[in-house]
Amino acid sequence: MSFRSPARALVTAAALAALACGSETTDPTPLPSPSAGGSCETSPVSGTPQITSVRVASGLSQPVDLQSAPGDRTRLFVVEQGGRIRIIRGGAVVTAPFLDIASRISTGGERGLLGLAFHPGFAQNGRFFVNYTDPQGHTHIAEFRAAAGSDTADPSSERLVLFVTQPFANHNGGGLAFGNDGMLYIALGDGGSGGDPLNNGQSLLTALGKILRIDVDRGQPGQPFAVPADNPFVATGAALPYIWAYGLRNPWRIAFDRANGDLYIGDVGQNALEEVDIGLASRRGGENYGWSVMEGSRCFRSSSGCPTAGLTMPVVEYGRGDGCSITGGIVYRGCRMPGYQGTYFYGDYCTGMIRSFRFGNGAALDQRDWTAALGRGVGNITSFGVNADGEIHIVDHDGEIYRIEPQ
Repeated sequence: MSFRSPARALVTAAALAALACGSETTDPTPLPSPSAGGSCETSPVSGTPQITSVRVASGLSQPVDLQSAPGDRTRLFVVEQGGRIRIIRGGAVVTAPFLDIASRISTGGERGLLGLAFHPGFAQNGRFFVNYTDPQGHTHIAEFRAAAGSDTADPSSERLVLFVTQPFANHNGGGLAFGNDGMLYIALGDGGSGGDPLNNGQSLLTALGKILRIDVDRGQPGQPFAVPADNPFVATGAALPYIWAYGLRNPWRIAFDRANGDLYIGDVGQNALEEVDIGLASRRGGENYGWSVMEGSRCFRSSSGCPTAGLTMPVVEYGRGDGCSITGGIVYRGCRMPGYQGTYFYGDYCTGMIRSFRFGNGAALDQRDWTAALGRGVGNITSFGVNADGEIHIVDHDGEIYRIEPQ
């Protein structure tokens, strides 16, 4: 992400101990679609109606992420880059923050409190996870807890899950998401500067430029996580075993299709191309998305050609004429617009562009531009999120939240 926008990745001693143990292979338990198991609070509209964006909240300070907690129909949680998580209830921003860790972070540019993921069992265990940069600019993946139904989490409950050194100030990534398999996926950029000078994207000895996959439920006592035994690089000696996929520049936002477990990645480009990558659930990880051998579908380091064998190409890409910093989006699995099931909505931070496509037969189908319909009033798009019914919300860095709905 760019608000326009080795140093090898290191982990804590506790995390290293967890890596040595690994975790037993588990039977994946798919997470439900947001609307599964309950009725919609709004009546479905048939077909594929014209859609618009409606502002549902304002007055936030540099919001960068929006999440709903599993089973929670009354609240939306918005991450503010400066270090707070705010609650929206009934269209109003609750005055007291849900979590305030502003004193523990660095902010500005591409640093700050960057991502949030609620544990699938949050309603019972109160666990949630955040991604932030500390005062030195290094990445912390941390767990916090909140009492059931409470509007305030306990800042003193912080438990460090993963620590990653950042060699430069930019390309920190920031996305967090629990997969349909119950594992926590972490999106990290290549560590910054420009052109990946440390070759982090292609190195399997660093967490930078990667999607990581960890098990936060089966670590040994005193250990923050375990490595799932079915991770693709567990048996590879010269690789960090918690790597799920690599070859990414700055995967600012990631999201799962709750219907099938496919992982959608919006990867911010260098100077030419922005891209959407898809990790099919059937592949079981291990993809190399090409950076910095390639930027999108083009060779990056050599204009005369480059080796592409074994690389996973983008599903969608666009150039500087359309934007300069992709914001990965959401696959629609909501209630109100069943005709849009399976449609992936995404945007661009720089231009406010909003587009969509459906993925099928290995290609992006039904590509559409929604900027005129949805972009009215929306400025710098930093994220997309869903409410309990799976209805998509757009996060504007200027402090506003919009919801996509039938016109």
